Amino acid sequence: MADQRIPCAVLGATGNVGQRFVQLLDRHPWFRPAELVASERSAGRRYAEAADWRVDAEMPDSVRDLPVLSYDDDLQSPVVFSALPGEVAGEIEQRMAREGHAVLTNTSTHRMEPDVPLMIAEVNPDHVAAIAYQQARRDWSGFIVANANCSAIHLTLALKPVQAAFGLEAVMVTTLQAVSGAGYPGVPSMDMIDNVVPYIGNEEEKLETEPRKMLGQFRDGTFVDADFILSTTCTRVPVRDGHTESVNMRLRMPATPEDVIDAMERFQAAPQLLGLPSAPRRPIVVRREQNRPQPVLDRETEHGMASVVGRVRVCPLMGIKFVVLGHNTLRGAAGASILNAELLKAQEMLPG
Repeated sequence: MADQRIPCAVLGATGNVGQRFVQLLDRHPWFRPAELVASERSAGRRYAEAADWRVDAEMPDSVRDLPVLSYDDDLQSPVVFSALPGEVAGEIEQRMAREGHAVLTNTSTHRMEPDVPLMIAEVNPDHVAAIAYQQARRDWSGFIVANANCSAIHLTLALKPVQAAFGLEAVMVTTLQAVSGAGYPGVPSMDMIDNVVPYIGNEEEKLETEPRKMLGQFRDGTFVDADFILSTTCTRVPVRDGHTESVNMRLRMPATPEDVIDAMERFQAAPQLLGLPSAPRRPIVVRREQNRPQPVLDRETEHGMASVVGRVRVCPLMGIKFVVLGHNTLRGAAGASILNAELLKAQEMLPG
């Protein structure tokens, strides 16, 4: 019986996030990996030869013999998932959209552009309205939809129900980010063992801008950022997978820790209501133990697609503080793009 799933291309298919796309798409009920694209160094080789497979579990048999295509090849897949390096993503992703593909990108290049939706499926599904403006302004038959930085995704998901219930005035965040966020080979071991690196290039700028776009509105053809102050410090820690974030926030309306927990635990949105395949049943999972969440214990919660919150308590300076943990290559990267694609399919917005 013929495979009825939508064929998809993966750009940057040999890298860490590209491999995660391939893994998740191979077992997806709606999509399948049909075209794998990488740099000239890998093009023309079998995927099994070109990719140094480093995600958990074995490389799927269905992709082992697929030829790796080059960035210049004409792609047939209507849906394109991009894990491209930022230095090459701009021209390639725009060309794909111009040619009629739906481009779901994990790359930062287009995130803050004024006509590109920067989406978390549970947070701002209404921002898909920007696609029509994007196509009209750029004369594209396809489009680009971006997902956010890995830390911004989990922070924003945790803040969404709090913003809706109580409003946000100021948020201060310190991240403890896993080494897998730097790709492979990433940070040299001599820099990470017995150490914390207190700076990640461009990370704080992303974390201070992206959540405000996602928690804002798309109104009259323009994105209007959410009106709150956001201050960040981003660090790299010797953890393989899972970003931990310490969050302090000042709310516009009074709330107790139990009020905040209740808002987070009750939070459901379009992906849950539509029953999308990758949607976590509980997008925010709150742990009551004093020593949770922890990366080793909690990063796989809801198949790595949930944000896990703990230590919700009074902050004497800001009002409320908590810790949030999330898997950085699942919900923080490939899984977020795939969930965005599922939402677009449910809304009949994918080509083909």
